[in-house]
Amino acid sequence: MKISEIMTKEVISLSVDDTVERAAQIMKEYNIGSIPVNTQGRGLVGIITDRDIILRCVAEGKDIKVQKIREIMTSNPVVGDENINVNDATRIMGERQIRRLPITSDNELIGIVTLGDLALEPNLKQETTDVLGEISIPCSHCF
Repeated sequence: MKISEIMTKEVISLSVDDTVERAAQIMKEYNIGSIPVNTQGRGLVGIITDRDIILRCVAEGKDIKVQKIREIMTSNPVVGDENINVNDATRIMGERQIRRLPITSDNELIGIVTLGDLALEPNLKQETTDVLGEISIPCSHCF
């Protein structure tokens, strides 16, 4: 099964020039924990997570009203191509320990697949369990 068959196609994204406050407001409004970040001419360049906001902005005492997303986002996010299959996407997510995989076509964001998307597919219950297990393993190179 191709990832494009199960991914969420209506994805909210922000610009690198948006404020961290705007990102937090959108996360609250849509009850999401991450937002892909685009820049004109380059397409998808990053992803901002609720964790980025807390650790790289709030914990450092920065002003969310003026802090730009580009300054705290995770640059060069792991992405999947629209033509990969579900097994490749779950492998990538497990190996890279990520819960969300933006899907691109020619570096343009066209969707996102999450653990939730995988869990909703009856045939993917084992893959979802496996990926969650891999993501939950402590990252030894992170310390």
